[in-house]
Amino acid sequence: MERSQGILRRSLLIAGAAGAIAPSFGSAQPSVLTKPIPSTGEALPLIGLGTWITFNVGKDIEARDSCTEVLRAFFATGGRLIDSSPMYGSSQEVVGYGLGKLGLPTSLFSADKVWISSGAAGPRQIETSRRNWGVAKFDLLQVHNLLSWEAHLKMLLDKKAAGEVRYVGITTSEGRRRADIERVMRQHPLDFVQVTYNVFDREGEARILPLARDRGIGVIANRPFQEGVLLKRLAKYPLPAWASEIDCKHWAQFVLKFIVSHPSVSCAVPATTRVDHVQENMGAALGRLPDEAMRARMVAHVQGL
Repeated sequence: MERSQGILRRSLLIAGAAGAIAPSFGSAQPSVLTKPIPSTGEALPLIGLGTWITFNVGKDIEARDSCTEVLRAFFATGGRLIDSSPMYGSSQEVVGYGLGKLGLPTSLFSADKVWISSGAAGPRQIETSRRNWGVAKFDLLQVHNLLSWEAHLKMLLDKKAAGEVRYVGITTSEGRRRADIERVMRQHPLDFVQVTYNVFDREGEARILPLARDRGIGVIANRPFQEGVLLKRLAKYPLPAWASEIDCKHWAQFVLKFIVSHPSVSCAVPATTRVDHVQENMGAALGRLPDEAMRARMVAHVQGL
C-alpha cells in the first residue's frame, strides 16, 4: 500500500481501454493495479469494498467478526477504499468494529456519504459517521443520491478547503437522476462521482463517463454485480476459455475487469459477506485488463447468453 508502507511503484502500460495504470508494491501485500485519482494523481486500487446490505448485521458479534474477516482479507490482498453510508443501517458501526479489531490499517481509504434532508444537520451526521468508523477524518465524502445536494455539497467543499476531508463527490445508483448528475458535474469542482456501471448497465458510457473524463472527475462504479443477480445469471454458463487472455478465473473477475478497464472508471466497489469472494474480487486488480476489442467481445458474449 502506498502512504504508510513506503511503496515503490513502476509504470505499467496496458493497451487500449485500460489506460495508464500502475501496480502497487509492498512487503505484506501482492501487487495490485491502480489508477491515479484525476484531481491529485494519488494511486487507488481498482477494486474497493462496498458495505450496502452485507455489513448491516446489527449487534450480532459472530456476524460482526465475520465482516472483520472480510476486511482482513480485503487489506491483505491490497484493498484500500471502503465505501459506506448512513443509509446502510448498522454498516458504519460494523466497519468501525472491524477496523478497530484490525488496528485501523493506515492504508485505509475511507469513503462515506451524507444522506439527510436537512442541510443544517449534515455536519452532525458526518460527525456521527466519523465516530462510527473510528477515523480521524474521511478521505472521501459524497452527497448520497443527491439528497439536498446544494446545501451538502457547499458544506463538503468548505470542509475540503479547511482540510477536514480530502475528496468530495456525489452519488447515484440504478440510473437515477442522470440529468441532475451531469449538471452538478459540469458546474462544481468534484473529485468523484459514483454511479452504477457493469457489463449490462452501460447507460453511463454515453454521457456520464465521457463527462467525468473531460472534467477530471474520478468514477466509482457501484452495484457491479447488480446485488448478486448478475453473477447468479452468469453462473449458469461456463466462463469462456478466452477469459484466460485477461487472467480471469471467475465470472466475478470477468465482470469487474470489464468495469475497471473503462478509461474513466477509477474503481469498482463490490460488496460481499465472504472471504473467498473478496479474494476473488481482488483478483480483478491483478494481471491483464481487456483492451477495447476485448471489451466489445465481452459485451457480445454476455448479451448472447
